Amino acid sequence: MLLTVLYIVGITAEAMTGALAAGKRHMDWFGVMLVASATAIGGGTVRDILLGHYPLNWIANPQYLLITCIAGLLTTWIAPLVVRFHKVFVLLDALGLIVFSILGCRVAMNMDQPVIICLMAAVVTGVFGGLLRDLICRQTPLVLHKELYASVALIAAGLYMAQLYFAVPENMAIGITLVTGFLLRIAAIRFQWQLPVFRIEDSAEQSKGNISH
Repeated sequence: MLLTVLYIVGITAEAMTGALAAGKRHMDWFGVMLVASATAIGGGTVRDILLGHYPLNWIANPQYLLITCIAGLLTTWIAPLVVRFHKVFVLLDALGLIVFSILGCRVAMNMDQPVIICLMAAVVTGVFGGLLRDLICRQTPLVLHKELYASVALIAAGLYMAQLYFAVPENMAIGITLVTGFLLRIAAIRFQWQLPVFRIEDSAEQSKGNISH
């Protein structure tokens, strides 16, 4: 029940951030709803397709799709308020990431998938919504070059599975994972923790640099 409530909060917040991204690209209402829904439930959709888990979550529970569309359209009316309270949505996004990761992990576990697949299901559920949002809006995906994001989903899923392996009651495991993952994500934002970055200078850019010197 707790995860369901948090999931609804999470997809609502994600849908609103997706709608803001659509607004920056001057999309119409259909575009807003599309980006909002892709951001909120895209990760779970990709996960279900990869795992062959049917019906898809939003088809089995169409109210989730309705929630994301309404949240997206609502954002078009209250966008200044959403921008003003941006920090609140950062917190909700962090919480949503952990909730999505746990739910993705549980779906794979219920299908008796091996550990590595359960972990990947958690990461896909947690990050692919943002990837889809950025790709539709023709932006470089933020999860690939900003603070720890996919790594937090992976760590949270690993922590959750480890607790279940050692027979920790599930509700307690969920609570510990939520708190730990949430704090880790907030710390990553606060201290700008990142994975090592791979850089290659483009030959054309190097040539321009040489000419300028």
